[in-house]
Amino acid sequence: MQVTRRKLLQGTAAMAGAFALPRAALAQDVLKIGQVNASPAAEIGWSKQHALGIEAIKSALGDKVEITVVDNTFLPQDAERVFRELASSGHKLMFGTSFSLGQPMQKVAPAFPDAAFEHCSGIVHLDNLGTFEAKYYEGMYVAGIAAGHMSKTGKLGFVGGFPIPDIVGPGNAFLLGARSVNPAITCSIVFMNSWFDPGKEKEAAQALIAQGADVILGMTDTGVCVQVAQEAGVWSVGYASDLTSFGPDSQLTSIVLDWSSEYVAAAEAVLAGTWKSESNWGGLNEGVVTLAPFNAGIPEDVRAKMDEAVAAIKSGALHPYGGEIKDVDGAVKVAAGEVLSDGDIRSMNWLVEGMIGTLG
Repeated sequence: MQVTRRKLLQGTAAMAGAFALPRAALAQDVLKIGQVNASPAAEIGWSKQHALGIEAIKSALGDKVEITVVDNTFLPQDAERVFRELASSGHKLMFGTSFSLGQPMQKVAPAFPDAAFEHCSGIVHLDNLGTFEAKYYEGMYVAGIAAGHMSKTGKLGFVGGFPIPDIVGPGNAFLLGARSVNPAITCSIVFMNSWFDPGKEKEAAQALIAQGADVILGMTDTGVCVQVAQEAGVWSVGYASDLTSFGPDSQLTSIVLDWSSEYVAAAEAVLAGTWKSESNWGGLNEGVVTLAPFNAGIPEDVRAKMDEAVAAIKSGALHPYGGEIKDVDGAVKVAAGEVLSDGDIRSMNWLVEGMIGTLG
């Protein structure tokens, strides 16, 4: 059974009613699961991939679970209220699917120690608050190799939601992959300070193309960048879902996220009474990050190089953040022969050499 905010809410004033589930209820062994999303529900993108995680739970556990989904909950005060209502109404496992939901989850979790909270993109852990994340940078590095080969202008464009480590790091890796092909290539960046603003995203992508960028990467919750690239006749890289439908000619590949294993494992652990707060971080090797089929317009030898990079990353022979790496000011951030630590990757707040723009 799945209860959604879209079906139950008539506005924020009715929010509490969304969780007034019938007392008749289910057997005590049925696990009530809540999912809170910062963005609107969508057919593609970040929110869609998390919706597929919920579908994976339903497929694996069937009538052992009852699920409530609440979309478009971005403001911290709204999110805190939603998590509190979920926990108060007996939900024993709650997923927060955006970095922006961190503080509300950190406030609510201690008040409900018998419930488990899972925060995607989170960095704070409590006894009953765990995190899960993807190594986006691995896929982005490979996409950067394609961009480096396919760009004719030597200029890339990147539109990000917010200047947080989960966006900055993959953007850096994208350029590093391109620079492994062409050390002189650059990437101009624009941060929207929003996960979902199609109009603003379209303007940003168009501005980057006007400045000469002929490969556009967007890390938002839409397919707008891929669509704009298609219309402009330049290349693009998709994010979260396979966005080929938005740019059948433009998309080089998409970095696709598969959260199914994280969702199902958490639900099974809560049902079994074995859940514990952990930090899970999967990439290409774990199948959490995959690449959409490569565009047929990419030459065969370039596709082979991309496949080789995937295999090398999986084996550990290649690390996208292997030195020497300098920042935009020319300071060495990773020495030759060294590799950036996991902690430094997950807290990245600097731009690699060749990035044009600021984090402000």
